[in-house]
Amino acid sequence: MAVNAGTLTLPRKLRQARTRGDRIFRGVSLSAGVTTLTILVLIGTFLVVRSLPAFTQAGLSFFTTLKWQPDGTTHQFGIVALLYWTVVIALIALAIAVPVSLACALFINEYAPRRMRNALRALIDLLAAIPSVIYGIWGLIFLEPQLVQVAKWITTNAGAIPIFSTINGNYAGSAFDVGVVVSLMVIPICTSIMREVFAQAPPGEKEAALALGSTRWGMIRTVVIPFGRGGIVGGSMLGMGRALGETIAVALVVSPIFSISPQILQSGANSIAAHIALQFSEASPTLGIPALMAAGLTLFGVTLIVNFLASIIVARSRSGSGVEL
Repeated sequence: MAVNAGTLTLPRKLRQARTRGDRIFRGVSLSAGVTTLTILVLIGTFLVVRSLPAFTQAGLSFFTTLKWQPDGTTHQFGIVALLYWTVVIALIALAIAVPVSLACALFINEYAPRRMRNALRALIDLLAAIPSVIYGIWGLIFLEPQLVQVAKWITTNAGAIPIFSTINGNYAGSAFDVGVVVSLMVIPICTSIMREVFAQAPPGEKEAALALGSTRWGMIRTVVIPFGRGGIVGGSMLGMGRALGETIAVALVVSPIFSISPQILQSGANSIAAHIALQFSEASPTLGIPALMAAGLTLFGVTLIVNFLASIIVARSRSGSGVEL
């Protein structure tokens, strides 16, 4: 609506009256958001300040050196091997977790009987709540001997592929073993996110696809999966963040090394988080602790970059944008 002011037509100003509950909710939400950003900035500032001596000593070689001897006579240390194996372990975990999580989420929402769905949801939530040390102990004692046999079989049948070959025939504590253990920790998280998004698929579009003669899988392929594309990406990226930062389970299973190798089945791997946990108690305050802080700062930066890229991808693939009948 508009009002006449002489010959000029001005739009009428609308005032939004907020109730007391709205104002309280708005204040709490704003405070929570500001607090989260403040804590994030404080963590980054703390890591930068504490890691300055390490960067001053190592310079740019911190990102290219394969050794880790901050307390030695040469003071040579670098993050490249740790960063390489951290990414490799996370990719192995995602390669296993994403297809399994996608299948589990679709089964719970679309195929499982209604009486089973609540039990399966509770089971997934329970698996996500299990402490990582339990996964690590179970992986070290029970799962690793089984994975060694699987690795031997893969090497025997696919050893011509460089990543599946081995040099010394030792398979324990490999990146493959650690990646499988981490994938078991990532699957519940990815499944929960994907399931929640798939559950919001519009019933009208699903029923229309079935009414047009589509099979159940055809309906899932043309309606549910396109609608939940953002959830698939978001759940995968959230799982990748968990895999990049996993500490205790990796420290218990892995055989630490400081070299880069394409063989994922061969014994030896490492990660930034596990290395910090294993070395923190023995590091000196002069250069050892700052070096570990610099490693933590690197992991912090990588995690932020992954989350930033994930937000961009999710924004470009909003749930429901690709539904076509």
